[in-house]
Amino acid sequence: MEHSSAPKDPLDSRRSQMPGVLSSAPARDFYANLPDGRAVDIITLANERMQVRFLTLGGIIVSVHTADRDGHVDDITLGYDSLDDYLRDGNFFGALIGRYANRIANGQFTLGGTTYTLALNHAPNHLHGGPGGFHGALWRAETFSDESGVGAVLTHVSPDGDEGYPGNLRARVTYTLTPNDELIFDYSATTDAPTPVNLTQHSYWNLAGHDRGNILGHELTLNASHYTPVDETLIPTGEMASVDDTPFDFRKSTTIGAGVEAVGGYDHNFVLDAGSFAARLYEPTSGRVLEIFTTEPGIQVYSGNGLGEHVVGKQWRVYGQYGGIALEAQHFPDSPNQPSFPSTILEPGQEFRSQTTYKFSTRAHDRHD
Repeated sequence: MEHSSAPKDPLDSRRSQMPGVLSSAPARDFYANLPDGRAVDIITLANERMQVRFLTLGGIIVSVHTADRDGHVDDITLGYDSLDDYLRDGNFFGALIGRYANRIANGQFTLGGTTYTLALNHAPNHLHGGPGGFHGALWRAETFSDESGVGAVLTHVSPDGDEGYPGNLRARVTYTLTPNDELIFDYSATTDAPTPVNLTQHSYWNLAGHDRGNILGHELTLNASHYTPVDETLIPTGEMASVDDTPFDFRKSTTIGAGVEAVGGYDHNFVLDAGSFAARLYEPTSGRVLEIFTTEPGIQVYSGNGLGEHVVGKQWRVYGQYGGIALEAQHFPDSPNQPSFPSTILEPGQEFRSQTTYKFSTRAHDRHD
């Protein structure tokens, strides 16, 4: 996979600003106990320029520390300070999402002549695998350090009937932090019965810093000439509409705030054009850049419309509306009920495989794409 080059900020004289100890090997520590007594661990991945910390609960990324163009280190992802907050979270901060990312209309789909009924946790629809989805599972984790970088292999078995889905599904997700400041997510899954599978990562980004206000000044570029319009419950109509002359046209770098009010906040799936490049997010004041490359056919852009004064995050910071943006590489919403969309049905004997890469860098001087 080819990535565009970006200037590096080595932090050679500023490493003491980075929280934790920079190490070539992952660190694993106890975080907290679940109400049933099971232990949740926190895993730290670090290279010379950035640090990523995540939980074995839901694969939740709790922090990503990177330097801005001047070397100042900030945490650029939204989250909480305690396990209790994550257990109560309705925003899916930082979590792995499955079995099915995004929405399924009316919590139902038919497969092989059988209709399956799912939880309506975002009435009238099913959202992100249901209340007991992968975001709340305690994943097994094995850390590694090799020539590819440092990381962990997370595994989870979702039993037949879990949240209403058929088949025993074995899921495996590998988190890798490379020496080139890439955070790579490799997904795979197998099943013993046909079942929908759509996995993604649901971190919210504010490249100025998690506590630095809204993301309306961030500039977004998408490799997408079409999007899937939705009805009033955010279920796709089945159309793949052109972004021409609409607030959904991000083919050239555009501030998120330019069209957010016109669309009532972004929570839409974009149909990715050919090639692995999916998105670029740029924050002008810090110079931070996040590029996303993926094998997935779509990317859901969620501008944090549901955040507000009721959401108190890390360090008691209130995450107001538009306080972070989620860029979720995935298949399309409601695909099990939309025959014109790419299929998400995994059959026995097949292996679901997907890869998404987040590439972090800084831009030395303000410029436009």
